[in-house]
Amino acid sequence: MCRSIHTLHNFEPAATSDEVHAAALQYVRKIAGTTRPSRANQDVFDRAVAAIEAVTQELLDGLVTTAPANDRETEAAKARERAVRSGRYATVAGG
Repeated sequence: MCRSIHTLHNFEPAATSDEVHAAALQYVRKIAGTTRPSRANQDVFDRAVAAIEAVTQELLDGLVTTAPANDRETEAAKARERAVRSGRYATVAGG
């Protein structure tokens, strides 16, 4: 889907409202095919973000797990390592 939408479930501390909003915004941008809607579409775009944000928070609040909570820093380090291994980020020789 969209690389900038990250897993929000089962983290300690729990996802913030800003993280939920950012995920909703990225989802709507991806579906709409635009990062900035026209003035004619701004209202429907904003309503969609708010609706996705609300249902995402409802989902996160309702999910249960017996797995231990993930640590954000550990998961971020793993993601960086995967990116380097995959060659996603080329290194510059000579600095």
